[in-house]
Amino acid sequence: MTGWRALPRSPALPWLLGLAAVLAASLFAGRYAERAALTDLRRSANATLALHVAAFRTEMQKQGSLPLALASDPEIAAAVGPAPDPALLARVNDRLAEIARASGAAVIYVIRQDGYAVAASNAGEPGSFVGASYAFRPYFQQAQSEGVGRQFALGTVSGRPGLYLSRRVAGPGGRTGVVVVKVEFDGIEAAWRAVSERGGESVMITDPRGIVLVASEPAWRFGALRPVPDEERRLIRERLEFGDAPLDPLPLHPAAGGTLVRVGNGAEPARLALPLDAPIPGTTWRLHTLTRIGVAVGRERVQAQVIAGLAVGLAALGLAEIAGRRRRVRASLAEAAARRTELEERVRARTQALTEANRQLKAEIAERRLAEAERQRLGRELAHAGRLAALGQFAASMAHEINQPLAAIRSYADNAGILIQRGRYPEATENLSAVGRLTERIAGLTRQLKGFARKASGRRDPVALADVVRASLEVVEGRLSGIDLALALPEPSPYVLGEGPRLEQVVVNLVQNALDAVAGVDEPRIAVTVRVLGGSAVSEGSAVLGGSAMRGSAVLEVSDNGSGLPDGGAQVFDAFFTTKASGLGLGLAISRGIVEECGGTLSAGASPEGGALFRVELPLAPGAAGAASGAAA
Repeated sequence: MTGWRALPRSPALPWLLGLAAVLAASLFAGRYAERAALTDLRRSANATLALHVAAFRTEMQKQGSLPLALASDPEIAAAVGPAPDPALLARVNDRLAEIARASGAAVIYVIRQDGYAVAASNAGEPGSFVGASYAFRPYFQQAQSEGVGRQFALGTVSGRPGLYLSRRVAGPGGRTGVVVVKVEFDGIEAAWRAVSERGGESVMITDPRGIVLVASEPAWRFGALRPVPDEERRLIRERLEFGDAPLDPLPLHPAAGGTLVRVGNGAEPARLALPLDAPIPGTTWRLHTLTRIGVAVGRERVQAQVIAGLAVGLAALGLAEIAGRRRRVRASLAEAAARRTELEERVRARTQALTEANRQLKAEIAERRLAEAERQRLGRELAHAGRLAALGQFAASMAHEINQPLAAIRSYADNAGILIQRGRYPEATENLSAVGRLTERIAGLTRQLKGFARKASGRRDPVALADVVRASLEVVEGRLSGIDLALALPEPSPYVLGEGPRLEQVVVNLVQNALDAVAGVDEPRIAVTVRVLGGSAVSEGSAVLGGSAMRGSAVLEVSDNGSGLPDGGAQVFDAFFTTKASGLGLGLAISRGIVEECGGTLSAGASPEGGALFRVELPLAPGAAGAASGAAA
């Protein structure tokens, strides 16, 4: 019994099978790509069609409103009347020419009721429309009967096609006329022609009869998409719409089941194109595009075939490579195992190093936490020391301020004793009342000293600034003897936002400094002035100090004719800076702090009399603006 023998496999068989697979894939991919390219081309052609429709509609709208505007012109209305003035017609001609140049219209002309043109933008030129009869034109008849007319036709005088837009004009004496604007589309056709010559789409516009009015191909103009009936041809000839144009059908032949057309081009081979059309809004016309498909579809088909062939060929080569790689993988597994063992050893060593570094890092973190706790403790101690130092400075300033009312109490008590001895009891009673007020003042100062350890409340209440000044002068009244005191307080007093006792401390300090400054002067003078500033007004004092007034504020100024400020007053507000042998240098620093807490400013400068000028500016209390303005007046 004989057995089957396996036939030897030809070494060329795998290559033949691979080549067959490449060819089959290329054929299938080419057909699929062709269908996909047609779909994309239709989508792109629809977008291009919409752009062409929008551009053409914009061009028509640009000219559409021109007849309406011209129909309401009184000189044009007068031109269609009986026996118009020649000078008037000349002006109308010039104006129409100017408007035609500005708007881009081919020609603009005015027709009388009898159909004769009396004025035109091309008057005086060869082929002027003036004197020609247009009574037979449908656009003239429509405008006369309906008020508005429109017609696309070939010009009887110029021989150029265009769109005629007409509007009825009401002239004098019940006469009517028509103003006409002719729009030519040479520029649009040239742009379409340039696109078509570069391999783009062909474009044309047809009327409801299928007659081509505007086209990118000059030979298509006045052709027809479908046969024109004989009766319609007769009417077209009578109305001279398209001259002697034969109105022959366009060389377009359906193909591919009617979805494509073959476009004849004389002796050249016909080309396939995708036909699309859309209506032009506002008209009865339709815009058609014929997009060439030969180049685009052929390119997509060839690309798909090449890509598919390469993909299948690479896949076959990949299968061969996979078989060879399997052999190489088995050989590299042993090498990979050795490398893995080495890597695990390196990871183990690295892990040990990281563990040691982590231990050191934890120790460093603990040390840093201890250092941070120590820093916070030292910070609290420094803050406590700062408060104690500030408390000592404030206590010294309080002692400085208490000495002033104590001296006044001593003076009032001595005077009261003398007045009692002399039997002047009412005056003695007034002195004792003043002693009581000064005692209350000392009590207030001690309360401030007790509350220094607490943070300032920041509360600001309405305070009568004039009352603050009067109460402050009572404290230093004992030192005012022999002083020329100029006191200017407005009535009613302006109210400011602040704390009354603390503002009195500021005023007492400023007046006390002025008294010290005029000591030894032959004719000592001190001026205390209160006034109201509103808006952007700037006082003479503020100009001297180089400051600017805040809106709605009261100003207190204390000036003297003493020796003035050292170095222009640059350091007078620094703590512990003083020019007195027994001074602490804290009074002005504390005063500025009080004023700033009340929302104001304290500044220093030169007095017009040669001494020092201190200026306090505080915001007016809400509701006191009316009274303040009255005080300022």
